[in-house]
Amino acid sequence: MTSAVHRVAVLAVPPVVGFDLTIPGLVLGTAERAGRPLYEVRVCSATPGPVETSGDLALLVSRGLDELAWADTVIVPGTHARDGIDPRVPAALRGAAADGRRLVSICTGAFVLGAAGLLDGRPATTHWKRADDFARRYPAVRLDPRVLYVDDGQVLSSAGLAAGIDLCLHLIRRDFGAAVANEVARHVVVSPVRPGGQAQFIDTPLPQAGGESLEGARAWTLQRLDRPVTLDELARQAQVSVRTLSRRFRAETGLSPLQWLLHQRVERARELLESTSLSVDEVARSSGLGTADSLRTHLLRRVGLTPTAYRTAFTRRPLPGRAGSR
Repeated sequence: MTSAVHRVAVLAVPPVVGFDLTIPGLVLGTAERAGRPLYEVRVCSATPGPVETSGDLALLVSRGLDELAWADTVIVPGTHARDGIDPRVPAALRGAAADGRRLVSICTGAFVLGAAGLLDGRPATTHWKRADDFARRYPAVRLDPRVLYVDDGQVLSSAGLAAGIDLCLHLIRRDFGAAVANEVARHVVVSPVRPGGQAQFIDTPLPQAGGESLEGARAWTLQRLDRPVTLDELARQAQVSVRTLSRRFRAETGLSPLQWLLHQRVERARELLESTSLSVDEVARSSGLGTADSLRTHLLRRVGLTPTAYRTAFTRRPLPGRAGSR
């Protein structure tokens, strides 16, 4: 039977983090094309009924673990469970992995994937405050507590709380392209691109609101992606020295100015490839990447596709799911 949407099961493991639990529905559930929803999101648990949360919330879940067999993607949001996880949960997750489902953890949901043995030998991340505990429990996992999220193909993981939003936007971008992901980001009023390798937290204190933030300079740059932008120009716009610009930029974004700018240019190129009929040369110029060869190099490095292949894939892309389920 052909499915109309990409199916997502959100597995609540008590005591589940309420904020994390809502992210997939609010972000993935917003994605649409020509007015048609692109995801169907369902919440399930090992035992349908009342599910304990980490806060003062009452959660009633009506669906059970059979939803994992229905789903194309299974997302495990954060949980305070460590020991005593219902043994049916790791078993069901292992079965889902064996059947080719995509598995995703948000925040401490990584502990559940770890308990199932699904992260052994893989790169992964979790909330930085829980990283030491995670590393002790699951030493076979290649844990990187510095990054926002990790995409290891079939298995993805994110850092804490708001990083789950970044990971869900990444899923949309991976499934349906940058244009859809950016539209969802605008709807939920968040930055459309925070690269997975960006730092989870910055030791340098951030500027006070209304103080020395570089947000205005970044917005100025985004309006000029089709033009050369030098560090000197960006520093003048921010009214600081280049040295101060670089220090504050990394403090606010976890990236150097040039790293951030390159991410924005590639993202703009992806959206233009998907949503316009501009030639590859025109897309390269309009995104500030200069030439078709430069665009090809950066796009291959980012997503493994040439500009022509990317355009073909994301302008006439079938809904992603399990082989044989469509």
